[in-house]
Amino acid sequence: MPRFTANLGFLWPERPLLARIEAAAEAGFGAIEMHWPYAVAAADVRRACERYGVRLLGINTVPGRLQDGDFGLGAVPGREEEFQGAIDQSVAYCVASGATAIHAMAGNIRAEHRIDARRVFVQNLRLAADKAARRDLTLLLEPLNPRDHPQYFYSTVAAAADLIADSGCPNIKLQFDVYHVGMSEGDILTKLERHLPIIGHLQIAAVPTRAEPDEGDVAYAAVFERLDRLGYRGWVGCEYRPRAGTDDGLCWAQKLGVTLSPRSQPTQ
Repeated sequence: MPRFTANLGFLWPERPLLARIEAAAEAGFGAIEMHWPYAVAAADVRRACERYGVRLLGINTVPGRLQDGDFGLGAVPGREEEFQGAIDQSVAYCVASGATAIHAMAGNIRAEHRIDARRVFVQNLRLAADKAARRDLTLLLEPLNPRDHPQYFYSTVAAAADLIADSGCPNIKLQFDVYHVGMSEGDILTKLERHLPIIGHLQIAAVPTRAEPDEGDVAYAAVFERLDRLGYRGWVGCEYRPRAGTDDGLCWAQKLGVTLSPRSQPTQ
């Protein structure tokens, strides 16, 4: 049975971050993940996780200047120094908070920059992976679907896999977001099996609504069954936007025949 982690970027959005950690523990989650927690001291996050008995998994690099159209910096030509600064920030936050992985956000790329963007991203990733490896951290690459993010640097699992291969860095893994894969290209079960060796984390949400995973085009019961059959031992992030209150929506787990906190969990 998959192990589920609460993505506190979307769940319990009406509460401050530390209260969201408490809410996740009370709901039965054994782990959490975040988007950009940097406004809250990492030491406070660590203490909250220890107090409520949850693990902190991943965080994102800062997106840049959202008001100017940024959504990450890793593949943006001319902003390499900013991206490395973002990596340094994320590594330091992981060390202080106890997080173990960083989603290295690639960014929105103008058409005239797309040729240079891939070279920039691979070079940036090699430097970033070395920094992360010194602290035993994993970098995650996540393609984003073009309907929600039409200018994002990459949108397919194959593109992410090629970047991982070209980087040559063993601590760079794929963040397989079923919602984005479903929106971008489909054929989810085949892609899960094909890319399992490089998957470092999974995320879920309904397609196309991005609500709780008990509706829409993806049969998540089949996804969970396939993960069990494949022997996936990692975590599955609940990165969905609740239809109403987060707690009320957690009934999706019962509907799909899973539990948020399995009695017997792997130690990974």
